[in-house]
Amino acid sequence: MWSIMAQGQSSIRERQDTSLKEPRRYKVIIHNDDFTTMEFVVMILEQVFFLNEESANALMLKVHHADKAVVGIYTYDIAVSKVRKATNMARECGFPLRITVEPEES
Repeated sequence: MWSIMAQGQSSIRERQDTSLKEPRRYKVIIHNDDFTTMEFVVMILEQVFFLNEESANALMLKVHHADKAVVGIYTYDIAVSKVRKATNMARECGFPLRITVEPEES
């Protein structure tokens, strides 16, 4: 019985395109404002973006002098999640901190 079923089946299999692409990546950008304290920005950079104290201070100063800076580059879901968390923390403390997400140029 198995031999009859095997004869009826085709031995040709279609190839499926299994090439995978890297997911698009997104820049998280923190913007300078005149109200959010430098200490709060450093805290956000340490707690949400996991920068060490030295890197967080350096990036905070870069934002302060250049009006904005890239905090990190992530997949879309992670970028949006980090922005949401940092923005919520800022609002809870009464700061207007602005953090945005932009597609990374390919």
